[in-house]
Amino acid sequence: MPRHTIPAALIAAALALPVQAAETAGTPLQDSPTWEELRPDITGDAAITPAGGLFTVEAPYRAEDAATVPLHIVQTDPSLPIERATVVIDENPSPVAGSFTFGSAMAPLDFELRLRVNAYSNVRVIAETPQGLRMDGRYVKASGGCSAPASKAGDEALADLGRMKLRLFGPAEDHAPQQSTARREAQIQIRHPNFSGLQRDQITQLFIPAHFIDHLEVWQGQEMLFAMDGGISISENPAFRFTYADNGAPVLRVTATDTEGNVFDSKLPKAGG
Repeated sequence: MPRHTIPAALIAAALALPVQAAETAGTPLQDSPTWEELRPDITGDAAITPAGGLFTVEAPYRAEDAATVPLHIVQTDPSLPIERATVVIDENPSPVAGSFTFGSAMAPLDFELRLRVNAYSNVRVIAETPQGLRMDGRYVKASGGCSAPASKAGDEALADLGRMKLRLFGPAEDHAPQQSTARREAQIQIRHPNFSGLQRDQITQLFIPAHFIDHLEVWQGQEMLFAMDGGISISENPAFRFTYADNGAPVLRVTATDTEGNVFDSKLPKAGG
């Protein structure tokens, strides 16, 4: 019987598959003395139970870019509303990345954003429900995200400040937007350097003062989809991808403010999405 040999490269690839799968799936939350110190200031003495089957959190085990780490929250049990969520990065200089409020059209929640992660850290999501607080998260290996140089500097970074873009995914509706009741997937992007205060000007080597979006709201007509109170851990040029029940309003309206007192207000047409 002829003998067949398996190339070494194929064996190596097969052995690597479990590691690759683990890195894609992410790593569960780890024990954290830092969290025990932070918790009273974030949730007080409120009881927190594991997310269980309510929602999952996806984040990379090892981030490709510590300044733009994706975090994806997916609600797996639609029977219990997620009204609010707080995103905490234990080891960041400012651990609370953002606090979010969700309207009913966002249920069941499917929400993704990008974060700065400054050191190996738990990234946790604390969800507020009518039955109390639930928590899940991932341990992410990343470093230097809050001090990573901005992609643009000086006047160039501020040139398109507040410019917004809406992307809609999936096929466009065949009927008029005013009649649509479909569930849609969208992404809103906002041009803003979101300076953390820990970055240096690459020419002068002086620290760039913190300057970031601190509040944001997204509306369809008179119905709020979600709101955010954010900090320095939200990435440069913030982007939020989410699904929502389309109430037929022809535009999404986004309003935002930043720490310099700037106000941004855009009406983003859904036509052509």
